[in-house]
Amino acid sequence: MAHCDTLISAPWCITMDPPGTVLEEHAVAITDGRIEAVLPQAEARDSFEPGQRVDRPGHVLLPGLINAHTHAAMALFRGFGDDLPLEAWLKTRIWPAEQQWASAEFVRDGTALAIVEMLRSGTTCFSDQYFFPEVVARTAADMQIRAVVATPVVDFPTNWAAAANEYLEKAADLVHDPYAGHPLISTAYAPHSTYSLSDESFRTLRVMADQLDVPVQIHLHETAREVRDAIADTGMRPLERLRELGLVNRSLLAVHAVHVDTAEIELMAETGVAVAHCPRSNLKLASGIAPAAALREGGVTVAVGTDGPASNNVLDMLKELEAAALVAKVSTGDAAALTARDALAMATIDGARALGIADRTGSITPGKWADLVTVDLATPNSQPVYDPVSQIVYTARAEQVADVWTSGRLRLDRGQLLDVDAASIVSRANEWQQQIAAGTRT
Repeated sequence: MAHCDTLISAPWCITMDPPGTVLEEHAVAITDGRIEAVLPQAEARDSFEPGQRVDRPGHVLLPGLINAHTHAAMALFRGFGDDLPLEAWLKTRIWPAEQQWASAEFVRDGTALAIVEMLRSGTTCFSDQYFFPEVVARTAADMQIRAVVATPVVDFPTNWAAAANEYLEKAADLVHDPYAGHPLISTAYAPHSTYSLSDESFRTLRVMADQLDVPVQIHLHETAREVRDAIADTGMRPLERLRELGLVNRSLLAVHAVHVDTAEIELMAETGVAVAHCPRSNLKLASGIAPAAALREGGVTVAVGTDGPASNNVLDMLKELEAAALVAKVSTGDAAALTARDALAMATIDGARALGIADRTGSITPGKWADLVTVDLATPNSQPVYDPVSQIVYTARAEQVADVWTSGRLRLDRGQLLDVDAASIVSRANEWQQQIAAGTRT
């Protein structure tokens, strides 16, 4: 018998290889952090002598969920500026608060709080855009969660940098170079939006992204006003301007893509641009409903993200999956526009493809890192089980997530976080709340 580090058995295994595949009474063997084999339980018992055996009756085993877009540190602004449209929310609440409060310590504590929430709700990888990205990367690595750390780039000064060139230089020196080849951390550039950078800054960014061979993420076509203002200012829609600047290619992740037309969907499909769909944030900010079904049907890879916890206000990808499926149905008038299998693919293998890490994660495939989750379907709200994929998307809640592994390392064990002082992290968050509410730093 061969040795493996961990052998996980469950009644259902949703491999997403190919998407929607459900194997019954199977087991997954893990060795050195990677998936070694996926095989029937009887065969696994005869083939492997595991260091640890994990049997989860009544549970489903699936790839860890991938949050394709968030601003994790903004967990400390959760509930700070609710019930406002995007432009007012940014200009009257968030940007002034960030100017006053965003610091390395703020980002460390906010990111830690977000990671606790994400791990407990089954997320094993998140793509982040925020200031002090070197702190985000270090916190994610310390807490053993996979992350795509996208460094912000804007033309105006913030607490992290003064101008576009400084953002780009600091990104290379503090994030891209130190984390090259890291087993958990990969990197990207994140210009905030087309209205936040000049053509010259975009051209410089494109050159540096090409030199470092890293992808680019950008908020794009998020609101109707954004598109109108772009036409008024430049004579072009935002995506058209990016194409003129040489940034529309398979390295681009368009975040939101709410207000895109048929021609733009065709362009994204032809050029390999992916989309990060954030339905709950778009609903809460009244930005609109992205045409996720049309994008997928047109050949665009669509992932799912929560957006930041100040505009969602949670980082629960199970809620996001359900929202993605439901808003697609109601916006198209077609109950089959985006199925449960489509939604789960968007949060696993398609999320990995959109982030350029599908060779590492996103499906239960031998050779990939063992980023895995078990979800308890024996709870009353998920019974009876006719289709485990439908139960995950339409019935499962965060509290049903039982176990989480990242790179084969157990992070959540039957609902209990390991090696994380969650109480201390929450206590620090409450200290920040008191300071922010009072408007005085202590």
